[in-house]
Amino acid sequence: MAGALAARLGVPASKPVQVRLLLPPPLERPLSVRYADGVLALVDPRTDQPVAEARLSPTTLTPPPGVPLNVALDAAAGYPGHRHHPFPTCFSCGPGRDDGLRIFPGPVSGSSPTPLVAAPWVPEEADVATTWAALDCVGGWAGDLEERPMVLGSITAHVLATPELGQAHVVVGQSRGSEGRKTFTASALYSGDGRLVGAAEHVWIAVDPAVFNTLQQ
Repeated sequence: MAGALAARLGVPASKPVQVRLLLPPPLERPLSVRYADGVLALVDPRTDQPVAEARLSPTTLTPPPGVPLNVALDAAAGYPGHRHHPFPTCFSCGPGRDDGLRIFPGPVSGSSPTPLVAAPWVPEEADVATTWAALDCVGGWAGDLEERPMVLGSITAHVLATPELGQAHVVVGQSRGSEGRKTFTASALYSGDGRLVGAAEHVWIAVDPAVFNTLQQ
């Protein structure tokens, strides 16, 4: 959802975009968009409340380092979401659906000083929204999503290039600390030959998954 809203903002590819998630998005009814003062809002017509907002960001993103494809493959074998996943039908990382991206990041052995998670990804679509989705949940798993269920509060992303269809890429996530219910993470998407394709920084909010799922109805 965040990537689709960012794509509709229509900003130059050289500019990062921030999307803030304000409410759990309703899943069973259409939403509308509204633009004012440089902010594109996704609005629930039933309540006229904004669900999310996208705007240009002055942030300079600092991506986590890349890892070789073979390292990402080894890391994905340890994906904790196969043992327990708070949102198993997630489009990006959910093992409970076959029509998603199926990006399964696991811990990178020996990564330091800040541990990394990584996974391979072979794009079947190469639009902005899909690339944002690839940069999304890897941050949550870098922030220990298994032990601390969280939802995305905001994401600031910059897509520098179009992913190559059918070619193996590497998605990397890194924790950047926490404060109260907030966890801060970063992610990056690299091509198979190590070129940076996109980067993102996230703020996650710890939640009770059962309560959150109820709010989406």
